[in-house]
Amino acid sequence: MNVTKIAAPLLAVLACSPSLGWAVPVLDSQLSSFAVLGASTVTNTGGTTLVGNLGVAPGSAITGFFGTVENDGPGTFTGAAHQADAFALTAQGQLANAKISLGLLGPGTLEPADLGGLTLAPGVYTVLAGTSNLTGTLTLDGGGDANAFWVFQMSSTLITSVDSVVNVINTGAGAGVYWNVGTAATLDTRTTFEGNILAGTSITMNDGVKLSCGRALAQTGAVTMIRDTVNAVDCAGTGEEGSKGLSGGLQVPFPGGIPTPLPFAPAIPEPETYALMLAGLWAVGFAARCNRRRSAA
Repeated sequence: MNVTKIAAPLLAVLACSPSLGWAVPVLDSQLSSFAVLGASTVTNTGGTTLVGNLGVAPGSAITGFFGTVENDGPGTFTGAAHQADAFALTAQGQLANAKISLGLLGPGTLEPADLGGLTLAPGVYTVLAGTSNLTGTLTLDGGGDANAFWVFQMSSTLITSVDSVVNVINTGAGAGVYWNVGTAATLDTRTTFEGNILAGTSITMNDGVKLSCGRALAQTGAVTMIRDTVNAVDCAGTGEEGSKGLSGGLQVPFPGGIPTPLPFAPAIPEPETYALMLAGLWAVGFAARCNRRRSAA
């Protein structure tokens, strides 16, 4: 058998095929491993907790965390520290690519500066600049799609008010939320936030911020924290179990281009939801039996 005659046509087909899984996540492998990634410095005051890697590049200084070169605490993180090493530099390159890819999705639907009180279906949104982009609660409703995605195009800043909330509901492990911020992001005291912040310059998290499912990724400036929480891994307890920090929903064709949505996948109800459904079905069945007995009597 002439292997060359068989292999050559097969390789030609593979080379010319446009859709054989040649796609990467919006947040590529090194980038997605970080809970916090800064460019110039990362600084922390108080008992901040990170679930994921901690890094900075091309700068090298991280203050306020055990397990770093400075090792000065009291902050902690579950992953590895990367300070101006090849891994962090690669992640910064992936951050630049991610921001470009998200920008290619265009402006989408125009929303007011303040998203507080809104309920938004999956999609792409442009948010106007303002003194605050979030007062109160923003609800992101996936409509039962486990692969739902939201992209927020913010040409300048992202600013939240004290005690503001982002709440993601009715989705699942494949979901993605991306805040594509042109310059700086500031999350005010006790903000409860969800999604991946991709800031062109810096990210500031004031006292007691909970980035309960997502990442803080700064492209050219610093990340500053005060007794905060950032969870980039398995967001158990937030309604997005297994979501890997809400980094799904979209994939980018290799080697680049406009991101495409992942196919619809039905969201699987959580155990407590099943219990409520079963209780409801039992109640309906019980009522029907009672009605039949009354009719027979």
